[in-house]
Amino acid sequence: MTALSAEPIEAAPDVPTPDQVRRAPKVLLHDHLDGGLRPATVAELAAEIGHELPVPGAVADPDALGRWFRESADSGSLERYLETFVHTVAVMQTPEALARVARECVEDLATDGVVYAEVRYAPEQHVEQGLSLDDVVAAVQQGFDEGVGAVAAAGGRIVVRQLLTAMRHQARSMEIAELAVAWRDRGVAGFDIAGAEAGFPPTRHLDAFEYLQRESSHFTIHAGEAFGLPSIWEAIQWCGADRLGHGVRIVDDVEVGEDGSVRLGRLAAYVRDTRIPLELCPASNVQTGAAASIAEHPIGLLRDLRFRVTVNTDNRLMSDTSMSAEMLALVEAFGWGLTDLRWVTINAMKSAFLPFDERLEIIDEVIKPGYAALGC
Repeated sequence: MTALSAEPIEAAPDVPTPDQVRRAPKVLLHDHLDGGLRPATVAELAAEIGHELPVPGAVADPDALGRWFRESADSGSLERYLETFVHTVAVMQTPEALARVARECVEDLATDGVVYAEVRYAPEQHVEQGLSLDDVVAAVQQGFDEGVGAVAAAGGRIVVRQLLTAMRHQARSMEIAELAVAWRDRGVAGFDIAGAEAGFPPTRHLDAFEYLQRESSHFTIHAGEAFGLPSIWEAIQWCGADRLGHGVRIVDDVEVGEDGSVRLGRLAAYVRDTRIPLELCPASNVQTGAAASIAEHPIGLLRDLRFRVTVNTDNRLMSDTSMSAEMLALVEAFGWGLTDLRWVTINAMKSAFLPFDERLEIIDEVIKPGYAALGC
């Protein structure tokens, strides 16, 4: 165990206004394409293909559909949370639908002040109407390119990359890993596995991770969201993950004494010492029961202890959230200031699956000047 001071970092004096948070440049590493659709888009695409939605008249009342997604996801169960994706995935089975969803994703993120994003999805879930895996990736890339172009035409700037996800309860991880490598110079930044953690350890996909390592390719692993320390340990020490998707349960290896002293277990110390990024998603973590509330979310402690903390949305539709909303919630819960938001933003950009010089350019030319303009 590693003992250290538990002196919290003082709340920053530069507490931002909601408008400042909205205008602040943001970096998003953990966002699911099929979890971020506009309710109106779900309703329109469902009507086109005859897919039955749980809210009658959703085309005329997309707000009601949005509320259904949020309320259904507010269950405290990861498994129930994942059930909401049945309806979004169902309407994302054609090139046109995939491109539209991807384009709107970019536009929505840019409107929220996001300047760099890695958006993930599972290609294997979008082949029900005969698309090949390659077709799926191409359609999503077309949408991203269109979105980036539209943002640029409006005077904005955003860089978006794909993360290709394999479902941990299926057996296509090697196929998806090979797809990620084939597309890595054409818009794909890396690989991921996702889905229910219990009973489906990341080591089931060890061949895919070993292949990615041989190909010098980046990957993150959903771990430490619902299943705790064993999944984190396997993701890092067996599979070699570059980042932890969520990783919130690393706090289970952090002991805080009554006197405020802190002792890190060996795994927590390793994660901190080696600067393994944590893709924390506060609103989603509360929904799935990984944290009791935003005020009790481990992100406050992990930030004070200087873990490589990043802030993310996970599923903007299901959590009815945005990067601005996530950041504002942390400002309110922990007294974070602009300096804290700048710190987690630079953390995220440092941790992006993007070449070093491109990361540095965004930090120096976009993030730092953006926060300087806000007085930080």
